[in-house]
Amino acid sequence: MTSRRRASQGRRINPHIWVFCEGETEEEYVNFLKREYRLPIEIITKVAGNKINSRYINECKRGLAQHESDKTFLIYDSDILAVLERLSAIRGVSIILSNPSIEIWYLLHYKNQRSQIITTDCIRELSNRNRIEYKKGHIDVRLKEKLTISRHEACRRSRVTIIPINPSTNFHEFIEFLEEQRNLQD
Repeated sequence: MTSRRRASQGRRINPHIWVFCEGETEEEYVNFLKREYRLPIEIITKVAGNKINSRYINECKRGLAQHESDKTFLIYDSDILAVLERLSAIRGVSIILSNPSIEIWYLLHYKNQRSQIITTDCIRELSNRNRIEYKKGHIDVRLKEKLTISRHEACRRSRVTIIPINPSTNFHEFIEFLEEQRNLQD
């Protein structure tokens, strides 16, 4: 039986944010956002890998406190059609995709990337712009600063991309949700 959080009278319960993602880079970035926004985010990473489905999500949440206002996000790369089809079949979740990888989201903090790009070129471009070698799964101090100060610019650039065409991401939807939740807390 799943436990439920009860709302005390006159108080709003902040939704718990569930994030299922496929890799260390996504996990590291969501942890960074969790610290920045100070919101209740639970990250479940790469255990299911590309085999994620509704049953797996429900199993992960079983026995944990839940509320009807909780929100579930799936953060995955959309460069593999089979993964995209699997994610699209899951109901009741918000899907955040990046093509070729989450590094395109990082790159949008620096520039408006419109031409096709592969992950290795994204990584090379991030290293050049940041002047520190970029490593997947790690966010250095300079990159953290850029991800913070250019977040709204990256959201603006992301809104005009078309999922799943390379390059594209809808990561702005996750950021806008976090902004909305933080504003509700204030």
